[in-house]
Amino acid sequence: MRTKSKLSITIDNKILEEIEKTTKTHKFSKSQLTEEALKLWLKKHTEQLMAKGYKDMANEDQEFAKLSLKAQEEALHE
Repeated sequence: MRTKSKLSITIDNKILEEIEKTTKTHKFSKSQLTEEALKLWLKKHTEQLMAKGYKDMANEDQEFAKLSLKAQEEALHE
């Protein structure tokens, strides 16, 4: 069973030149370099989404805590 698939992309010529320089310097194939770059981008993007989610949850928790405190104060004053 194949574990890899082909992908055709169109990129800026300047980026392609940098890719070619990098692959020669580090002795990577263009496919290896592209795959590593995409993995890093996906990891960074996932981390950003998770950070946003945690911040949103923290804000929601803070709002819930404020509502709970207000309700407790009202109950104590009755």
